[in-house]
Amino acid sequence: MAPISLQLTPFISPLLHRRRNLSLRRPPIPSLSPPKLPRSLPVRSVHRNNEHPSPSHPRKSTGLDDFLSTAASLYPLYVTAGGIVACLKPSTFSWFVQRGPASYSFSLGLIMLAMGLTLELKDLFNLFMQRPLSILFGCVAQYTIMPASAALIGKFFGLSPSLLVGLILLGCCPGGTASNVVTLIAQGDVPLSIVMTVCTTLGAVIFTPFLTKILAGAYIPVDAAQLSLSTLQVVVAPILLGSCLQKAFPSLVKLVLPFAPLVAVLTSSLLACSVFSENVARFKSSMVIATLASDASLWTVLQSILSGELGVVILSVFCLHFAGFFVGYITAAIGGFRERERRAISIEVGMQNSSLGVILATSHFSSAMVALPPAMSAVIMNIMGSTLGFCWRYIEPSDEVKTSANAK
Repeated sequence: MAPISLQLTPFISPLLHRRRNLSLRRPPIPSLSPPKLPRSLPVRSVHRNNEHPSPSHPRKSTGLDDFLSTAASLYPLYVTAGGIVACLKPSTFSWFVQRGPASYSFSLGLIMLAMGLTLELKDLFNLFMQRPLSILFGCVAQYTIMPASAALIGKFFGLSPSLLVGLILLGCCPGGTASNVVTLIAQGDVPLSIVMTVCTTLGAVIFTPFLTKILAGAYIPVDAAQLSLSTLQVVVAPILLGSCLQKAFPSLVKLVLPFAPLVAVLTSSLLACSVFSENVARFKSSMVIATLASDASLWTVLQSILSGELGVVILSVFCLHFAGFFVGYITAAIGGFRERERRAISIEVGMQNSSLGVILATSHFSSAMVALPPAMSAVIMNIMGSTLGFCWRYIEPSDEVKTSANAK
């Protein structure tokens, strides 16, 4: 069987180009996949010490490449800093908000186009055929654990109908591209994470509208057909376009590709923080803005935020992602998957494409509050995911530790 090369998602490439600086303890390639996976299978996102170098990447790393990679890897920092600015001065993002939802749709389309530029559909299909069980298990977990958790958490905290629908919409979104780089940090199964992201993203055309209609239709009218059409336009179409451009203009794509990660993360950060700033202004009744604008102490500010409606939304989003990480890992363990696969499934299930949730919320629901949970997720999810990834980075997979001990 011919070797397979796979390079996907704009968020994974930054750390891949700088993997030596991460000092990750990486095992041989066969341990990243089931025993049936050929030893000769090179995957660009996980090959070690430049074994099986890809002919499509002959260019050596330059100072500019290193700068772009480092800048793109700071995605969680951008989102967190932008969220703080949105709280303190929402008008900072008014120029972008006033052009929505068209500006939102264009932004997500640009992010998905960057993803498509790095995607080779043929290689994706070949890898899927070699690992159908783990991929299907992860995709099913994605579209069952998160939607059900969102509905239960929203009801438990007594969210208003608009916020509840927003939380359910977030739970019904596909896996986020940031999960791939977190899986790499966490010593997880990177190929599995990449393919799960792509499969759940393509499947979002059907599953996101269908599940949202079932779980949220009782609270707010949901037009599943329009949601499906929007998902097709802003997610699937740009991915396919990027993949076609890669084949049609390989030389041009090769020049643009180093800039794709940074453009994608900055655009994603701008999108999330803009929607968040738009909704922050709506919480004047909870005195959040008044408190932040005063000379109150930090503890008073935190108390005001957590005791208001915004605090309930933050707690709900936190619990949703925690449920995704925890239940995703437990179900993968029960399913008998190896530790690296468990970590990949846990991270993939717990990290959502919040940008898609923002687009669908602003385009198809009259209440702007529906977009708040997805917008909050961009900040909370990346903090939680990055923290989990760095914790797992220093913990060797348990099954490999046992195998090493038995060998001795």
